[in-house]
Amino acid sequence: MEHLPVMYAESLQQLAIKEDGIYLDCTFGRGGHSRGILGLLGQEGQLLAIDRDFDAVNSDYAKALLEDRRFTLAHSCFSQLENLLEQRGLVGRIDGILMDLGVSSPQLDNADRGFSFLRDGPLDMRMDSTSGLSAEQWLASVDEKVLVDILFEYGEEKFARRIAKAIVDTRVDTPITTTTQLAKLIEDAVPIREKHKHPATRSFQAIRIEINKELDELKNVLEQSARVLSPGGRLVAISFHSLEDRIVKRFIRNESGAKYNPGKLPIKEIDIAKGVLKKVSKALKAGVEEVKQNPRARSAVMRVAEKV
Repeated sequence: MEHLPVMYAESLQQLAIKEDGIYLDCTFGRGGHSRGILGLLGQEGQLLAIDRDFDAVNSDYAKALLEDRRFTLAHSCFSQLENLLEQRGLVGRIDGILMDLGVSSPQLDNADRGFSFLRDGPLDMRMDSTSGLSAEQWLASVDEKVLVDILFEYGEEKFARRIAKAIVDTRVDTPITTTTQLAKLIEDAVPIREKHKHPATRSFQAIRIEINKELDELKNVLEQSARVLSPGGRLVAISFHSLEDRIVKRFIRNESGAKYNPGKLPIKEIDIAKGVLKKVSKALKAGVEEVKQNPRARSAVMRVAEKV
């Protein structure tokens, strides 16, 4: 049976797909969502997908879908979204945007990508392996205090100081080059174990987020999404940890309803800036059956907004 992305049915339902609409899949991955969207589009519909992962864009999944004239795929990060759409004359014409955030199953399953502490491989962690510093290069020179801040902020790791000191002390004599080497180092530095969670889980998340500037990219693409959507167009975002979900939730809240500058008192109607989005529903979670079949779905949170 073909693997389906997390909250697949909910994604297609919440996009409220029109047969002649123009849609955007911001995280192509294995193309599961893209196939679903294309299946609901008519001959006049269009789907543009992007992925910053070079492997995803050049996969067999991508090549198969590119035979469909309604489908376009670009190797790009979130922050280039508006530029891509400007080049195609699509700003303000997008009927739906889907974001399936975080690291994908193919990335975790491939030991050579360096995302998983359970598989021995080079310490890379880059979403786009064609550019930027790898985790190995970053850890070799990062300041200890900066590392503490990253582990604490992005991993919510309470033993951030212990882990950072262990990394900095180790690298003086021994380069940290593999995932299992880093995972063992972290495991030895952490004095207390969380039930059902590997001691390296939070640190690997934090380092990956920093290497890829994931939260900055997310904030950037959310702001751009409000500009590129057409009136009535929908934004559907699936988050897998609280940091992402908090950003999405705050963005939708800030862009919904009336906003004003509290420095201008008394407030006049003309001074009130109207929100450009409205919340469509409360946060959605994966169903019981899906979680049974795919434990990764347990942490998924979907939020939906519509441009007014």
